[in-house]
Amino acid sequence: MSLAEIREGLGANLSQIPGLRILTTVPDNPSPPCAIISLQSVSYDLDFSRGMTLYNMRLTLVVGRVAERDAQRRLDQYTDAGSRSVKAAIESDRQLNGSAFDVRLSSLDSYGAISLGEQTYLAAEYSVLVYAE
Repeated sequence: MSLAEIREGLGANLSQIPGLRILTTVPDNPSPPCAIISLQSVSYDLDFSRGMTLYNMRLTLVVGRVAERDAQRRLDQYTDAGSRSVKAAIESDRQLNGSAFDVRLSSLDSYGAISLGEQTYLAAEYSVLVYAE
């Protein structure tokens, strides 16, 4: 499995969330709401036959500018259970269409303001673990 296939698979899972744009590169000026999929780290050779790799992916969910009144309410919808649940979407196909052994959203690491380009946005950053060959 390639890193591009991992991003595509995660993007396909996230595309179930209505109205969410999926980005596989960090934009200068995002158009919220959007999910930015990036690589955080890779751990190789996790089994004795060297056939397992752990990809720790970073999912940054940007909902709007910090100054927007309802940005926090919108961000909460992605964190909660329901039709916009990031956890449910990420784990909807845990094998990424046959390309991974398992996928799970392991943590919500930060929730608050981030700067992208010249703007400050309200966002949440998640860690997604992908176990693959």
